[in-house]
Amino acid sequence: MSAKERPEVAAFRELETLVRHLGEELAAWRRRAMQAETQLKEQPSGRGKAAASGADPESAAFKTRVHRAEERVRQMMESVRFLRQQLQSDGAAAGSSRK
Repeated sequence: MSAKERPEVAAFRELETLVRHLGEELAAWRRRAMQAETQLKEQPSGRGKAAASGADPESAAFKTRVHRAEERVRQMMESVRFLRQQLQSDGAAAGSSRK
């Protein structure tokens, strides 16, 4: 952090980085879940058919967890957008008051 950078700007940058990493991790989990679901559907056994029809409780629980995580990421992204707007408006107000 540079000596001139305000603490809220540094906190915003850190939050933005964390949200980006969380989004990337969520995307990786989603890819893995989709690959696993595809493999289950392709299995000739009855278990693959049950999972494909939604009868597998583990699959349903996992989907619920993924959807909740997606919602948390969306909420965090909204917070980041709000903070960015606040920083921009504070910066614009500070810039106009200096003139």
